[in-house]
Amino acid sequence: MVNDPLILEVGRVPEGTRALVTGGGSGIGRSIAAALHSAGATVVVCDANSSTNPDFVVDIAEEVDVQEMFRRIEQDLGGLDVLVNNVGIAGPAGLVDEIATDAFDHVLEVNVGGTFRVTRQAVPLLRASGGGLIVNIASTAGIFAYPYRSPYVASKWAMVGLGQSWAMELGADDIRVNVICPGSVGGPRMDQVIEREAEATGIDEAVLRSGYESQVSMRRFMDPADIAGAVVYMASPAGRHVSGQVLSVDGATETLRSS
Repeated sequence: MVNDPLILEVGRVPEGTRALVTGGGSGIGRSIAAALHSAGATVVVCDANSSTNPDFVVDIAEEVDVQEMFRRIEQDLGGLDVLVNNVGIAGPAGLVDEIATDAFDHVLEVNVGGTFRVTRQAVPLLRASGGGLIVNIASTAGIFAYPYRSPYVASKWAMVGLGQSWAMELGADDIRVNVICPGSVGGPRMDQVIEREAEATGIDEAVLRSGYESQVSMRRFMDPADIAGAVVYMASPAGRHVSGQVLSVDGATETLRSS
């Protein structure tokens, strides 16, 4: 019979845990928010899309919007214990000389700049709570080369580097920082990625989809719940000494070349 309390509490977060999930209105973010709530956390989400009914409609590329969101979080929740940096856009697909500079800049402004702005505001609240957890949701494109997607790749490699650097900076405050790198996750966003790549390369969408599935040893797309489960583990007592780590939830990626 298992009686280790850390094992028993893998699927639960400490009582009173308050969490913010950015980009939590749909997809992976929505699944993470639901999983943290099921694990016992009080969860708020922000999203730029008001139709997803987030707690905060926020463009994280705008400093003023981010500041106002955290003012309200401190007022309404009294603090913060978990931050999940999930917001991210896919950006354009194409050869480097085919991608407009402003399109490249926009991907970095949202994915990297937005993550920085949110984390910068969150850290004082985490520190005031006596510690906490930050999880950057990156991608296997943050650890592998990925042709035709250089803006997205640049942003996700940056998120990995930010996460590991922040883990070193904040460890003494008992703030843990980890990065999760999902593989290809099935759903509307992946459909859009395949559509854009088909337009950029002239390759049939069905061929590209098969290629994406063959990138991983398990030969299938991930489910948002797979990533959500990893976040809950990190937020649980069992993850209390897990920091500075990059966890791939991807079915064992072999390559990101889909054709």
